[in-house]
Amino acid sequence: MLRKNFLLIVLYLFISFVSRADEGMWIISLIGKNYDDMKKQGLMLSPQDIYNINHSSLKDAVVQFGNGCTGEIVSDQGLLFTNHHCGYSYIQKHSTVYNDYLADGFWAKSLKDELPNPGLTVKFLERMDDVTDKVLAGVTDDMPYEKRQKIISENSKKIIEEAERKNPGITAMVKSFFTDNQYFLILYKIYKDVRLVGAPPSSIGKFGGDTDNWMWPRHTGDFSVFRVYADKNNDPADYSDANVPYKPKHFLPVSLKGMHKGDFAMIIGYPGHTNRYLSSYGILQRLNVINPAIIKIRTEKISILRKRMDESREKARLAKSYEDMPTIHIKYASKYARTSNYWKYFIGQNKAIRKLHVVDKKREFEDKFMSWVNQSSDRKQKYGSLLKKLNDTYSALSDYDKLRIYVAEAAFRGPDGIKFASKFKKLADALEEKRDVSAIVDELKKETEKYFKDFDLSVETELFGNLLQLFYDDIDKEYWPTIFQYIERKYDGDVKYFAEDLYKTTIFRSKEATLKFLNKPSYSKLKSDPLYKTMISMRGCLNKFKLINQDEIDKLKDLKRLYVKGILEMEKGKLLYPDANLTMRLTYGTVQDYSPADAVEYNYYTTLKGVIEKSFDDNPDYEVPDKLVDLYNKKDFGPYAENGEIRTCFLTNNDITGGNSGSPVINAYGELVGLAFDGNWEAMSGDLVFEPKLQRTIVVDIRYVLFIIDKFAGAKNLINELKIIK
Repeated sequence: MLRKNFLLIVLYLFISFVSRADEGMWIISLIGKNYDDMKKQGLMLSPQDIYNINHSSLKDAVVQFGNGCTGEIVSDQGLLFTNHHCGYSYIQKHSTVYNDYLADGFWAKSLKDELPNPGLTVKFLERMDDVTDKVLAGVTDDMPYEKRQKIISENSKKIIEEAERKNPGITAMVKSFFTDNQYFLILYKIYKDVRLVGAPPSSIGKFGGDTDNWMWPRHTGDFSVFRVYADKNNDPADYSDANVPYKPKHFLPVSLKGMHKGDFAMIIGYPGHTNRYLSSYGILQRLNVINPAIIKIRTEKISILRKRMDESREKARLAKSYEDMPTIHIKYASKYARTSNYWKYFIGQNKAIRKLHVVDKKREFEDKFMSWVNQSSDRKQKYGSLLKKLNDTYSALSDYDKLRIYVAEAAFRGPDGIKFASKFKKLADALEEKRDVSAIVDELKKETEKYFKDFDLSVETELFGNLLQLFYDDIDKEYWPTIFQYIERKYDGDVKYFAEDLYKTTIFRSKEATLKFLNKPSYSKLKSDPLYKTMISMRGCLNKFKLINQDEIDKLKDLKRLYVKGILEMEKGKLLYPDANLTMRLTYGTVQDYSPADAVEYNYYTTLKGVIEKSFDDNPDYEVPDKLVDLYNKKDFGPYAENGEIRTCFLTNNDITGGNSGSPVINAYGELVGLAFDGNWEAMSGDLVFEPKLQRTIVVDIRYVLFIIDKFAGAKNLINELKIIK
């Protein structure tokens, strides 16, 4: 009975520690619990208009775009809007020196001009069902972590198999909520033919670059356009010329009314990860161990890429022919963008943790928690030593946490070669066991073609040497991968020299060398390859120390689960929400300005005038296309202006995080008014503690999107496809 009562609390509840209307990433299937509050703020729809499994609703127009963004369907022909930075890697893959779509933009004037993107998928949510009782059947509170997880995994597998058997064509998954205290079965329909339709030049879609990233005021036209394709039955299918535009259950009409201060705004999307239940000890681990390591490694990587890309752009500018034009600035554009985005985020997060006294806020809550615990002998027995154990466990894992960050950031996410070499592990295993490798080889040949399209030997050599040198210098010898001992013996600890030598002989030095190996694969040759050996050494090092620390790792996970369980018991009766976990959520609030500092007041919207003003700054991030300047000077704004000016971006107090990029911002009537694309610098600790006075969502105004599509690009075929509410 106790567990059932607890689950009833959990089923409907959860917000960080104090519930506020603008705070909360709400489980969309339970949004009816928030309905009265949403109506008070201005919502004109019913809960069934938002989430409905029997009839079309807003949820049917929102997709998970790829693995880390959100998109929305905006026409009855499967047209999809998302952010420019979400589509960036796909735009880059289609770019060459002859057709540089990153620099010049791309617009398909007909269906036949739309470009395929192998590997890109969109997920449509079919339904969510609570399955906590089924998942936790056979689990007890005193059960060891490993045994608990084994039972949960077995139960989840049965639930998934049953759901997919009953729902052909559906992909099922079981997701944990509330730090393993609740579980949902989630059903998706996944479409695999998604084509690029349009993108503005980066001087619009990425306007402001690194300078403005995470900042306000913002003037970025951060959008791109794709289309979902299906087979003749409207079902998912691999790319084929026979596929046709997807017919959605619901698509979002587009509003030209504009948004004004105090207007109701909701965002539906797929936020990635928040950690608002993290204890003060977890915050300190991020502040002092994890974030500084990420920042240091990415600073070095960004420095190398920025230098090499700038050199490439300058040479391209001076090139007399396409044949003489360098391509490093195109090849590494997407890699640079991915690295720099969260490099700046982690810098901002550490700054905000200190400035906004996040650790003190967590400790204040922990004092409240312990006061509640000490009021009951049962609670003291269950939770009395919990916080001390959390502190001790984080301390015990400090060196391991630093090691895993260096393996991830300096090795597998640093130079591309180590990650690419890891794809050959499956081949090595098959060769060693003398199994047929033809299918594996065919797949690796495809991977090789993709990898070397965006590869430059000199850049990879420099990245490999510099980033692994940081690893060598910063990690205690006790935690070294074995490859470092080899480098000490043969290269006197000079990792950069080792890198130069390695890339002269490795089979991964060029497409030709890799394909030559794959045409006649040899286990002994692969096993002795210096880059492959480096990869194996890195994997082995991480696995070794993970095994050594496994008890502490498991203990930490169980302590965090128990802490959340205790918080939920303490906060019984409050309206609560779970941490983000890449499942569909809804956040609601209003359009608002904010004041980040003494004597600083920010308006809630920006205009095209600000784009022109920034263009006079001697900063390449503020380059503006001549045509956009011309449209501004002529005031040729079409129906997209308000009071004679084009609004570019606006602010809301919605609660979002990474993964919400590209999410639709929807007004009180269910109409699309903008695309969420960023948070603000002053509240970069928002994934840990929501800051209601400071935290804002930065949105590109849908009227600016339409203005660029129509007036700048002349893609009236797309405008004509939309349902525009004037």
